[in-house]
Amino acid sequence: MAEKSLVIIPTYDEFDNVHKIIPDVLERDESIDVLIVDDNSPDGTGKYVEELSKSNPRVKLIKRPGKMGLGTAYIEGFKYAISNNYDFIFEMDADFSHDPKEINNFLTAIRKYDVVIGSRYINGVNVINWPMQRLLLSYFANAYSRFITGIPIRDATGGFKCFRRKVLESISFQDIKSNGYSFQIEMNYKAWKKGFALGEIPIIFSDRVKGTSKMSKKIIREAVFMVWKLRLRSILGILK
Repeated sequence: MAEKSLVIIPTYDEFDNVHKIIPDVLERDESIDVLIVDDNSPDGTGKYVEELSKSNPRVKLIKRPGKMGLGTAYIEGFKYAISNNYDFIFEMDADFSHDPKEINNFLTAIRKYDVVIGSRYINGVNVINWPMQRLLLSYFANAYSRFITGIPIRDATGGFKCFRRKVLESISFQDIKSNGYSFQIEMNYKAWKKGFALGEIPIIFSDRVKGTSKMSKKIIREAVFMVWKLRLRSILGILK
């Protein structure tokens, strides 16, 4: 049986972007499906995807009642991917900060690794259109996470990534407590601690052109404290 890939894209008010990102992803390979997890977007994103899914079976939709957070959106997508036997499962943003052209590079790298992370920092700093303050915050947040947890990757908070299904099947989703950027750290850390091979490939991250960033002080605080919680749970042997 041919291997199948699922690209999970959480959305909230991404109407202008989903028109372009969905066909751009699908044209990469016929084995790739797209799953939109929409948090009841007021701009009609979910309604548009629902209509599109009726004519294109490679487009999937999970509709949620309201804004419930990035982490929970991905977890719902992971559960869908596992129950539908997808082999490779992607996380990806809707706003083209993650370039769909990189998808085939991920599919090549996943032959060697269990988790592949699109890294902004493995070859210097590859970020476009970010203000210096945000760039420094992201760079040093990753250095901080690496120092506290010991995880051997340069971009632990990156949100463009690919998992083998067996990685997601090994993680207890009910024990995932984070929701913002720390969700990425938590997933990476748990996969690493379970003995899976993590790899990075270089990407160029370009800040969104349309829509608004979901970065907030709450998200930053969550990430700061999450790395200590992860390390403590690991030391106590209660990491799941």
